[in-house]
Amino acid sequence: MRIGVLGTGGMADALGGRWVAAGHEVLVGGRSPARSRELAARIGAAAGSPADAVEFGDAVLAAVPADAAVDAVGSAPGRVVIDCTNSVAPGRFVLDEPRAAARLAEASGAHVVKAFNLCHVDVWRLPSLTFEGRPLGVPLCGDSPAALDVVRALVRSIGCAPVDAGPLARAELLEAATVFAIGLWMGGTDVRSMFPPVTPELLQR
Repeated sequence: MRIGVLGTGGMADALGGRWVAAGHEVLVGGRSPARSRELAARIGAAAGSPADAVEFGDAVLAAVPADAAVDAVGSAPGRVVIDCTNSVAPGRFVLDEPRAAARLAEASGAHVVKAFNLCHVDVWRLPSLTFEGRPLGVPLCGDSPAALDVVRALVRSIGCAPVDAGPLARAELLEAATVFAIGLWMGGTDVRSMFPPVTPELLQR
């Protein structure tokens, strides 16, 4: 699959590198041509402008700060755009823009899928994404069945398991959960201790 990566930071590096290793064609497009070329050379991708990345990809990863995503994607009607951003108010662990993913979809005309935002960038750099014998689950929020299929394939290609998390309107809940969990992680709490295994049958009792 052809993947355009917007940005040259940690998530662009980690996910772009994993997708190259999985056999995908990746083009990195950042604001700095030099940094785009540097990252592309490091992960084995091509380099270009942000517009090149949007045009190139069967899917486009918006790996830029949340408040820069609308400008970075621009007009992209019908494109599949993966929003991995979290709109976090600096130092406060609360959402700065609750409707960030919906606003990106409205502004760009793209089929936006919220994904890959739940884990810290260093998780995506780990040698293995299998934990306690299970592949890492990646929640996806989106409205387009076709776009969700594309992103599910990309999730599986790096050894993870897609988790259907509902329509794009639920993306702000996913972001809020992420920000909440990050605040607990930073305080030294094992977030898993609050989410025991539960079956649908148990919830119906």
